[in-house]
Amino acid sequence: MFFHHHFLHLELSKIYQSLSRTKQLHAFIIKTHLLDPFYATRIVRFYAINNDICAARNLFDKTLHRSVFLWNSIIRAYAQVHKFGEALSLFNMMLKTETKPDNFSYACIIRACSEDFNLDALRLVHGGVILSGLGLDPICSSAFVTAYSKLGLVDEASRVFHGIVEPDLVMWNSMISGYGCCGFWYKGLELFSRMRSEGRQPDGYTVVGLLSGLAYSSLLSVGQGIHGFCLKTAFESNSHVGSVLVSMYSRCKCMNSAYRVFCNLFQPDLVTWSALITGYSQSGDYKRALSFFKKLNMESKKADPILIASVLAAATQLANVGPGCEIHGYVLRHGFESDLMVSSSLIDMYSKCGFVGLGVRVFEITPKRNIVSYNSVISGLGLHGLASQAFKVFEEILEKGLVPDESTFSALLCACCHAGLVQDGQEIFRKMKDEFQIQARTEHYVYMVKLFGMAGKLEEAYNLIQSLPEPVDCGIWGALLSCCDACGNSNLAEIVAQRLFEDNPEKNAYRIMLSNIYAADGRWDGVQKLRNDMTGRELRKIPGVSWIAGSSI
Repeated sequence: MFFHHHFLHLELSKIYQSLSRTKQLHAFIIKTHLLDPFYATRIVRFYAINNDICAARNLFDKTLHRSVFLWNSIIRAYAQVHKFGEALSLFNMMLKTETKPDNFSYACIIRACSEDFNLDALRLVHGGVILSGLGLDPICSSAFVTAYSKLGLVDEASRVFHGIVEPDLVMWNSMISGYGCCGFWYKGLELFSRMRSEGRQPDGYTVVGLLSGLAYSSLLSVGQGIHGFCLKTAFESNSHVGSVLVSMYSRCKCMNSAYRVFCNLFQPDLVTWSALITGYSQSGDYKRALSFFKKLNMESKKADPILIASVLAAATQLANVGPGCEIHGYVLRHGFESDLMVSSSLIDMYSKCGFVGLGVRVFEITPKRNIVSYNSVISGLGLHGLASQAFKVFEEILEKGLVPDESTFSALLCACCHAGLVQDGQEIFRKMKDEFQIQARTEHYVYMVKLFGMAGKLEEAYNLIQSLPEPVDCGIWGALLSCCDACGNSNLAEIVAQRLFEDNPEKNAYRIMLSNIYAADGRWDGVQKLRNDMTGRELRKIPGVSWIAGSSI
């Protein structure tokens, strides 16, 4: 018997066991009558790691004396496979037994509630934590900060954090990360400053939390400041920090810095590669995005559907079907052809590269199509003037019981614009609002204005814009101005341009467009006046001011 116990302790002390080995250990325990809560807990965890939730539940149900650790293991197992309802049901079952939840039980169910976006359950659990006397427990509090932040309730997360007298480093990091996830980067920086002033030493997770909220180019200088801190504290060598720095610089479209950080990483993971490649694509450097995708393949790393969609977008922007075909080959070799994001991106790529037939073929062989797939093929057909085929695809959407969305009607209106089908466009616009209760957005009005305007119905286009509530997006007025240019109507162009000048005084693109309309009409005095106006505006530009030094740059 001693040998049996010793053998089991050795085997069960391991972090991982394969599914077959787990089943052998389970059988051995049953055979030797050693099925106590300790062994059951370890076996449940091994089953969970191997995604065999049924076997884990079977074992749990057959174990008579269940410890808190066994309950925690089975609840965590369900939460990890996103069966949040079952996890919550088990937790409620546990509350009715003599075994009371500990801080780890609550932390697990708190995470499950946030991942299921179940705010009502989270609030109930919070009440239970307070009643159990664990309201100030750092593990529970940290879980609540993370959960409330994930649900966008950063004020509630902050209340939990500030209710702790002496928050530990995990708590500080959770709150800083919460501010970053919700876009309150400045509050994260304030908390970071307070943390340091109180003598707390940040770690790599602190920096990751700070950087996660920097999503715009205007925040680049803030990110550079945090990067400087990383260099001083040697955090840049941390692979996770380095990866987030690459992501931050890529989001801010500062690709030289992103590349420098990337090169200093010993073994960048797929997330880091994806951040760099997507950054190049979104910055307009499509060739380099495709080049790094090739390097990724040479490193024998397997891309995921999100990255494949990103590089297909880069190939689309180059309007070169060659790289797109190569990526399609990669998709087929690695079994991604049934992924809806990938297939929709392939349809879009082929259509915009001039091979709409290939795009339709990809659509036809996609086994499970959703509304995104249908939108992609309607858009492709519309771009090539094949409006009647686009309408047939729309009819198929309705026959299959799918619900069209805003993008569906944008694609249909675009098809009408390319084919000059004014009446069809009006009917589609009416259906969108009346039958499907979809509120028209800027892009829908732009298409309607173009539809009227390019058919010479400038007055109808103008009246449509006049019927819209203020403020009217400049893109809608700009669409009418381009129609005035195409139709040679300088009188209406003046009215439209004046409106655009009022709303966008520094934007010269509209002045150039009006200048071209004047020139086509032989109104050279108007051309000269606009050019003088643009020159004056260039001379009046105020020099930039650095927030760091407070001086002109």
